[in-house]
Amino acid sequence: MKKIVKVVSVLILIGILYAGYTNYPKLELISGFSAKSVASAHFIDHRSLELIEKSDNDIKLIRLANNSILDAEKSATSSVFGLQKRKAIYREGLGSMLIDEDFDVTKPYLVPNRVQPKINFPYPFGTNEPKDSTFSTVDYSKLQKAVDNAFDEGDAFEKRTRSVVILHKDHLLIEKYADGFSKDSRILGWSMTKSITATYFGILQYQNKFDINKPAPIAEWKADERAKITTHNLIQMNSGLEWEEKYDRICDATKMLFQAKDMGQVQLDKPLFGKPNASWNYSSGTSNLLSKIVRNQFKTHQEYLDFWYWSLIDKIGMYSMVVETDMTGNYVGSSYAWATTRDWAKFGLLYLHNGNWLGEQLFDASWSKYVATPTPTSDGKYGGHFWLNSSGKYPDAPRDMYYASGFQGQKVIVIPSKDLVIVRMGLTDDESFDFNGFLKGVLGSFEK
Repeated sequence: MKKIVKVVSVLILIGILYAGYTNYPKLELISGFSAKSVASAHFIDHRSLELIEKSDNDIKLIRLANNSILDAEKSATSSVFGLQKRKAIYREGLGSMLIDEDFDVTKPYLVPNRVQPKINFPYPFGTNEPKDSTFSTVDYSKLQKAVDNAFDEGDAFEKRTRSVVILHKDHLLIEKYADGFSKDSRILGWSMTKSITATYFGILQYQNKFDINKPAPIAEWKADERAKITTHNLIQMNSGLEWEEKYDRICDATKMLFQAKDMGQVQLDKPLFGKPNASWNYSSGTSNLLSKIVRNQFKTHQEYLDFWYWSLIDKIGMYSMVVETDMTGNYVGSSYAWATTRDWAKFGLLYLHNGNWLGEQLFDASWSKYVATPTPTSDGKYGGHFWLNSSGKYPDAPRDMYYASGFQGQKVIVIPSKDLVIVRMGLTDDESFDFNGFLKGVLGSFEK
């Protein structure tokens, strides 16, 4: 009997050691995610640690993190069982950034110069409050019911919608916010940032400063088969480059976001696994590589930092938006743009107007059609850094609908045929939130 107990004890010990060995590397990613999330949500949107832990960090495994905020030095730290401690710092103008032990926090840094004049028009085109407006073609009781249904009632904790803003014919049709959130709350768009990043190539091309159909301007690729990859292929996520994006494990995407100094370099270093224009593969690394390519179009880092704001973000009055950088100063074009829901809606409105904002053309009108054109081998679900409904993922929504989409159900939806922009921000995606039902309800409030 003692021998059996001894054997069982040894087996249990081996199991514990094996579990620790295989899961220890994950702890750094858990603490990294948590520290970055806490720092950004607290310093950008002034959320309390309690709220962040109950909402933003209410994710399997991330709940294991122990977090603290140091307001005096504008930083947040996280660890798991006291192990793999990570730190994120906040810098005004650049947002929060996860750093490693080698990062010099005393080193001077550049920040974007922003020009944000008052625009004496009502929202969404100006900085004044929106005007009350009604449309005879809208059944407002049905619309209100559809929007209300997107939010949890009472103590329910399933839909977890934070905000909804709907624009129709250049007017704010309706908006609603969950408790603790308002029109001034900045919310992380996650992968909606990808659609922001791609837009800069439309802008540069319209300015005759870039040609997306030429081979991507990457010196390291010129001597091998990657030389055939065009920027167009990158924008369509169809480069053929190797990449793994599985957030339930350690993969290329998690290592990039929570370990890499230069996030754009990670995809750049990957070999081909398929053929350009014939191997669609969703990749956050590609978006950060595109951000790096944008940076290389400018002689100085300051010009790159400024360009993102003066050419697009501040140009259309998205004054609340902050795009965060990695440790080398690249904008994290895959994931880290924050803005109010109203400002996210302005981005959709720009596309609804085919790049025209108050009479000024920011990108060619054909660019909207380009980003909404299905990428080869994507089964009609993806375009130029935008998702598409051309294959009917949402059967009760028009097929011309396209949208920016981010983790946990962030969406800026553009429906040209209905002159609509619909923004939903929250903490649940299609598995828990019925987007098709939501869209059906909203669209059902309009007369046929």
